[in-house]
Amino acid sequence: MKPSVEATRPPECRGHWHNRAGYFKMPLHYPRYTKAQYESMDEVQLDLLLKEYGLPSNGDVTQKRKDAIGHFLWSDD
Repeated sequence: MKPSVEATRPPECRGHWHNRAGYFKMPLHYPRYTKAQYESMDEVQLDLLLKEYGLPSNGDVTQKRKDAIGHFLWSDD
């Protein structure tokens, strides 16, 4: 018997999706920054942005910029 769609969805906990790596907060909207804006963001802004979406902010500021660009940009904006 094929499992239902409900049975294959990850468990939800207070608006956060849980997986083995931790929690990811489902955003209502993605941030609307350009690649240039991410590249000029300071580390504090990047930390706050990543934290808001339940994403890890590991590494130095260069790595955090790469992570933010990878998570939130879908093109070379």
